[in-house]
Amino acid sequence: MESELYNKILIATDGSDNTEKAIRYGMELARITGADVYAVYVLDSGAFASLPVDAAWENMYELLRTEGKEALKTIEDIGKGSGVPVECSVLDGHPAHEIVCYSQENDIDLIVIGTLGKTGLDRILLGSVATTIIHTSTIPVMVIHA
Repeated sequence: MESELYNKILIATDGSDNTEKAIRYGMELARITGADVYAVYVLDSGAFASLPVDAAWENMYELLRTEGKEALKTIEDIGKGSGVPVECSVLDGHPAHEIVCYSQENDIDLIVIGTLGKTGLDRILLGSVATTIIHTSTIPVMVIHA
């Protein structure tokens, strides 16, 4: 059954266990509606802004980029098993901003996000990525609580 409502679904992951449920929901919705999935992982480069650029920073950056690619590979593998086309992208920047911009630039019909891995003091200080996306996106957003 194909849907005209959803042709392109974006699934955002931060690689944490908290986003697994959102991935399952997003993939199943894509399978049912015949939508393509655009999976994104945002490398939060703002977290490194105050660090001096040196070999240690470069190593950490590459480690996080590799982690992002692994998180996206999981989504890609689920897509292959479900017959859902998946296009993966690692983005750099502030997660909420990058997810909203990517969605607009790629004519995404629905953003699916979990309550991403930030908890406790990090969440209070940095704000919730999901909340920011909800308040700034003109595209419908489905938030799946872990």
